Amino acid sequence: MLRKLLFITSLLLLLCSCQESKTQLVEDPEQENIRALLALPDHMPLPYIPKYNPLTKEKISLGRRLFYDKKLSANQTQSCGSCHFQALAFSDGKVTPTGSTGQLLARNSQGLSNVLYHTTFTWANNTLPDIEDQLQIPIRADAPVELGVTDQYIDEVLARFSTDPVYQTMFAAAFPEDGAVTMNKIVFSIASFVRTMISANSPYDQFIAGNDYAITPAAKRGLALFNGEKFECFHCHRGINFSNSYRDINTDPVAISFEFFNVGLYDTDSTGSYPRIDQGLYEVGFNPDHRGMYRPPTLRNVELTGPYMHDGSITNLRDVIKHYSDGGRNVTTGRYVGDGRYSPLKSALVQPFSASEQEIDDLIEFLNSLTDQDFITNPKFSNPHQEP
Repeated sequence: MLRKLLFITSLLLLLCSCQESKTQLVEDPEQENIRALLALPDHMPLPYIPKYNPLTKEKISLGRRLFYDKKLSANQTQSCGSCHFQALAFSDGKVTPTGSTGQLLARNSQGLSNVLYHTTFTWANNTLPDIEDQLQIPIRADAPVELGVTDQYIDEVLARFSTDPVYQTMFAAAFPEDGAVTMNKIVFSIASFVRTMISANSPYDQFIAGNDYAITPAAKRGLALFNGEKFECFHCHRGINFSNSYRDINTDPVAISFEFFNVGLYDTDSTGSYPRIDQGLYEVGFNPDHRGMYRPPTLRNVELTGPYMHDGSITNLRDVIKHYSDGGRNVTTGRYVGDGRYSPLKSALVQPFSASEQEIDDLIEFLNSLTDQDFITNPKFSNPHQEP
């Protein structure tokens, strides 16, 4: 009976939250246009769109073509789509990706489901408030190299697009005030396309919209566990996007929080350190208390985005859940030996608890109900270079 009451209470809170966001929001014509451009259903709130890069169908179309074009890498071997596959909710299925020059990256490629709602981007950086900021890293950075468009190659890369008749027409349409090809315009266009990657028609979405049969009884039990104080998943994966990183049009900029957590995945020196190859938020500000701190990703389409954790070191969802029920990970062999369960930097939210196999099965069933088949097959997100 107690479990049933907890489930009903958590469901009512979710539904009331959705209803409250709808009743508070009075959309003007510009906002209605944004909702139409994003094909955003009623139960999804309007996202924040930066004023300096207003959303237009022309920029979205251009951004989609650029996202999949290998000419955007210095050596023309990779595109954004090389590490973000639609069938995998725009993740890549690898432990960590390889850049265009063959350099192995330290961090797992995140899925892009509903990425426009995030308040910060990449796994561990609190200085990237907009998608436009984040895109500079995979395109322009040299440590590590992803697309590798460094200062040495930028003019050559821009020339590929400025001399292409198709792109000449598309840039002129997307930026009618000045159709010249620039890196900022490339970034603005890709950001506009990525913002359209809305995942909002999973069985879970259908369930909260009123279809009680959209998810299984096991998934309903899993939802209750997810929102319960035993598993405590909801503390770090909350709201409509199942992430602590969240911003919509009504979010007060002053109130935006940037939350990162050490979940006890490693402790290589008994003081809380993660492997030197990547110590998370510590690498931004070099605060020793930030070692091993990462942003919880969205759980939408999580069934498709493994392997998991920032470094892809956990293969499947069952092992992820067991990692949390163990209260962290004890690494007994290899280069990174250490017991993360007792890390002094581990979040207080990561505490051991007992979880039966049935409970784990139920939670996985709920997580699988977040898989949106429409999202991974929608032709408007597909590679336009492969169209007939």
